[in-house]
Amino acid sequence: MTYPIGIFDSGIGGTSIWQEITSLLPIENTIYLSDSKNAPYGEKSQEKIIEFSIKNTELLLEKGAKIIVVACNTATTNSIDILRSKYDVPFIGIEPAIKPAALKTATKSIGILATKGTLSSALFSSTSEKFASDIKVVEQVGKGLVELIESGKLYSEEMTELLFSYLKPMIKENIDYLVLGCTHYPYLIPQIKKIVGQNVTVIDSGQAVAKQTNAILEKLNLKNFTKKFGTHQFYINTKKDVLQSILSDVKLNYSVNELDF
Repeated sequence: MTYPIGIFDSGIGGTSIWQEITSLLPIENTIYLSDSKNAPYGEKSQEKIIEFSIKNTELLLEKGAKIIVVACNTATTNSIDILRSKYDVPFIGIEPAIKPAALKTATKSIGILATKGTLSSALFSSTSEKFASDIKVVEQVGKGLVELIESGKLYSEEMTELLFSYLKPMIKENIDYLVLGCTHYPYLIPQIKKIVGQNVTVIDSGQAVAKQTNAILEKLNLKNFTKKFGTHQFYINTKKDVLQSILSDVKLNYSVNELDF
């Protein structure tokens, strides 16, 4: 089938998930919605997050999406059950990779850097209780990180100062795994690794989401079987130049469009 994979996020961060999906599934077409106007979702009420998630889903369905990837931890943890009950299309969610970190930690102490909306959600709480009840989980709200990334200030002095203030206390708690609980944060991995050092393994959920997307497409017989590489459409409702900058090294066939949604 040539229908696209639909992907949405509260901004440009979900492009880290998009890159994993297109790497694993190069002949699939994609449509990506960057709701940057309303970023970050992590500071919004659950009611607002659900409202935005429904809006994004309906736009992707209008554009023919055969499956929808909620490439946002906050939107997944706060709204995916409602989306699944409301629409027939399959949904792939994303949540912090607590399980692998909890299973592999040697120091019995792991860190999680995420948004307020993710850390305060019922889904995150139940996942932590299920897999990390016998270890120390050092939680840190990454307040301000998404806003800096969305403003094109990835390598700013402000970013460095925030990362130091969030990560140093975790290192003092002897963490050996750091879980990234926001799809924007993989773009910070080079800077994070400089701060936490070689003894801390940084985990994000990108590859797992791509594999799950592939598995569901296969299970439902929705895969694209053409021989051509996929085409990719990006829609953003503000600051088109920041999205273009993030995609500047991408060699695939894509277009970036500004759209009021």
